[in-house]
Amino acid sequence: MKFAIQTRNDTLSERLRDEAKGYLSDFGLEYDENEPDIVLSIGGDGTLLHAFHKYIHRLQHTAFVGIHTGHLGFYADWKPLEIEKLVISIARKEYDVIEYPLLEVRINYRTSDEVATYLALNESTVKSPEVTLVMDVELNGEHFERFRGDGLCMSTPSGSTAYNKALGGAIIHPALPAMQLTEMASINNRVFRTVGSPLVLPSHHNCVLTPVNGPDFMVTIDHLQLLHKDVKSIEYKVSGQRVRFARFRPFPFWKRVHDSFIASDE
Repeated sequence: MKFAIQTRNDTLSERLRDEAKGYLSDFGLEYDENEPDIVLSIGGDGTLLHAFHKYIHRLQHTAFVGIHTGHLGFYADWKPLEIEKLVISIARKEYDVIEYPLLEVRINYRTSDEVATYLALNESTVKSPEVTLVMDVELNGEHFERFRGDGLCMSTPSGSTAYNKALGGAIIHPALPAMQLTEMASINNRVFRTVGSPLVLPSHHNCVLTPVNGPDFMVTIDHLQLLHKDVKSIEYKVSGQRVRFARFRPFPFWKRVHDSFIASDE
């Protein structure tokens, strides 16, 4: 079995990387940054997002596991002191693979047939660089609303605990194949109206955003910020591809939610 390691590049993460690499090599596993079967992410959830996008071309062949060197994360659930236990489990292949849904983002342009396509593990956001964002929101081919405000966020179920939650969106169990559209500071008055609530869309639905007041938009794909010019429309749907995580022990999603947002350090 081949493995690779992604780190946060701090002192602790680098030390844990060297330990894990040495242990796994002693067990006969091969270090391969190009075609790994399993990727260890050492740092936080952001580190795993970097690993996901680095190996996005190998989602059907690569599984991810996270070791957190700070606060407990939703993707990084192993502690530094457990590194030897984790390595032994990897070497013995004592793990199951679980899959979570991803978000597919397609950006169409006005003056060309080119289409930019991305996959997001957490979310994609759309903002206007200088003015209020005005977008027509279309659901399954039918006009739903004209949005005016700071921006829109479309998240995956596993990403619902990230930026989406900060915007007041719902927390969705990652086993559900869905996506969630959440508003950023929408303008609602006697003239302009939006639904004002997050929308949870099932996997057979699609959402198309069509610009009203300008063709240039700042689009984020997880941690990546991309300026797209001359945009005709932005399409969202639940991707047919899924991310794979190596699961070595039970770690229920709702316990993770409780430990991250409710449990105190006292």
